[in-house]
Amino acid sequence: MTDAQETAAVPDLRTPGGGPPDDGLAVDGAPIPLLEPREGVPPVLSTPEDLVSVIASFAAGSGPVAVDAERASGYRYGQRAYLVQLRREGAGTALIDPVGCGDLSGLGEALAGTEWILHAATQDLPCLREIGMVPNRLFDTELAGRLAGFPRVGLGAMVESVLGYALEKGHSAVDWSTRPLPEPWLRYAALDVELLVDLRDALEKELDRQGKLEWAWQEFDAIASAPPAPPRKDPWRRTSGMHKVRRRRQMAVVRELWTARDKVAQRRDVSPGKVLGDAAIIEAALAVPVNVQALTALTGFGHRMGRRALEQWQAAVDRARALSDAELPQPGQPVAGPPPPRSWADKDPAAAARLSAARASVSALAERLNLPQENLITPDTVRRVCWEPPGASPDEVSSALRAFGAREWQIEQVTPLLTRALSAQP
Repeated sequence: MTDAQETAAVPDLRTPGGGPPDDGLAVDGAPIPLLEPREGVPPVLSTPEDLVSVIASFAAGSGPVAVDAERASGYRYGQRAYLVQLRREGAGTALIDPVGCGDLSGLGEALAGTEWILHAATQDLPCLREIGMVPNRLFDTELAGRLAGFPRVGLGAMVESVLGYALEKGHSAVDWSTRPLPEPWLRYAALDVELLVDLRDALEKELDRQGKLEWAWQEFDAIASAPPAPPRKDPWRRTSGMHKVRRRRQMAVVRELWTARDKVAQRRDVSPGKVLGDAAIIEAALAVPVNVQALTALTGFGHRMGRRALEQWQAAVDRARALSDAELPQPGQPVAGPPPPRSWADKDPAAAARLSAARASVSALAERLNLPQENLITPDTVRRVCWEPPGASPDEVSSALRAFGAREWQIEQVTPLLTRALSAQP
């Protein structure tokens, strides 16, 4: 009996209306609300001794392991994991507090070689990597849903459309650094991994039916083997409202305020937005106030803000005002790769014709295959191939796609299209 079938067999956990669908894909009637984990809400494991126990339990389990992590985005600095949820046949569900347990690399090692099931893996892998948990084999149920052509691929939507259950999603944006964690939050967290194995199995069958299972495994392997993302260059340029800032001196104010805010946020372990809002940074950049009095008059810097805080923000503005012209940031970041497509018609009409033909062909193929265009091939890859054609032969196009990181299934599908598109004339 599967997890879904066992859950449906417990009357208290569902409303009347029948059990899960036999094939895991077609659901008649209203979804069945999942109100409680099958074994109840497990205790939070928060000590090194607890960790030893859970490592032994999950190492002795069988089959794939469902994994999820909860962060405190918008509340704390960075993307640290504040709760890790696991479920495996023979081990049940575990809720682990990585703050109390510390390094979880022992658990990661115990699960080496085991398939990890995650939903939207690229969101959770960075915070899991920080605590020593790195899979070498995974199944991403969100990406599987995209490849299978599901219109909505959030976990709740997928569980409902594929398995016929309704997950309560009211606690996804809460402050998971809260201690102790409230019981309703823990129930929500445990339910997030309750049916991941069933969802994975149903999606595998559907992908196999559509002839896309090998494509999915190539995608999953690419995620598992991808190195950590490098730090962003000039992250201050991503300040919301930056498009309003035109002058280099104003850009310097944004940079200095952003950097000062980041240091305060890191020291206090709070979200930067709770220290000083992006809108306030932009206001100060546009005004370039000459003293604290002028700063106080700006939106976001009122008399309710302490004198000491106002002085530190004014000091950042003063640092920007004191820079020489040579020290001011340049208007834009150096762009790697082709220019924006809107300028192609003027810069290179032939390239614009190639891009137009390529986009039309890729879009039509994605529609026939019933998957998002960006999953068939990334728009950036198409632009790069069309801006500087690698050559006119399929082999040359395939080599270029491979160099840009395309998977073999993508290369097989789009090489003929791009080869033809490269011969398009303006």
